[in-house]
Amino acid sequence: MIVFTTCKINIGLNIQSRRPDGYHNIETLMVPIDWHDILEIVPAKGKISTLTTYGRKVDCPPEKNLVMKAYRELDKLHPLPPVDIYLEKIVPDQAGLGGGSADAAFTLTCLNEMFQIGLTKEQLAEVSGRIGADCPLFIYNRPMLATGTGTTLTPIDINIKDHSILIVKPDLKISTAEAYGGVSPSPWATPLHSMTDDILSFGPANDFEKTLFINYPILSTIKKELYNCGAGYASMSGSGSALFGIFNDNKTAEEAKVVLNKYGMTHICHAI
Repeated sequence: MIVFTTCKINIGLNIQSRRPDGYHNIETLMVPIDWHDILEIVPAKGKISTLTTYGRKVDCPPEKNLVMKAYRELDKLHPLPPVDIYLEKIVPDQAGLGGGSADAAFTLTCLNEMFQIGLTKEQLAEVSGRIGADCPLFIYNRPMLATGTGTTLTPIDINIKDHSILIVKPDLKISTAEAYGGVSPSPWATPLHSMTDDILSFGPANDFEKTLFINYPILSTIKKELYNCGAGYASMSGSGSALFGIFNDNKTAEEAKVVLNKYGMTHICHAI
């Protein structure tokens, strides 16, 4: 079975409080986008499951990859035969785009279908939440308001499918620990969920930008350039380091891409 995974952008991200377990309560709107890794799962040639990666370098051994963690989590509930997994990495990591989380979630969905396990999306989302906070989004693969640790999802209708989204990923990696280490959690006066009727006009912030823009000025520069090039809304996605701009039409996004290429990897995509 071969599938094209997705990734996501965050429109607004409020870090509301630190939890006793060390995690944080957040509120964010997560929108899947059509930038894909390529995932293939086939019956194993040998007696153990394997993962082979291609494309962009993956900075972890196969046994620690979220794809293999997804296999093991499902195998605990429903013993699985061994499989060989082939993953072509295209979406950059440590970008705030959730590419690895999407790979894991799609792995669960594929295994569920391949072996006719019969788990519902809700059950798959529960399993995926044990792998990573962003994973449940990609089980549903539609815009969701995420609250709690990011795994409590509420479907949201946001009509930006006719817009073009320009992703800009500088040659910079920001760990989740570093990003959270610089924030002072506090709920917004106007909660994000009250903006969703016309969210782009509100231009909600990403709380990580407050300190990361100071530590990494290039991020602030890229955001300003996105607005200068005609973006109606621009933001860092998740904990970065990728930024995105939402444009009314593809022509303007293509023109912006030419300008922003100097800052690193760029890619134009669309909301799912």
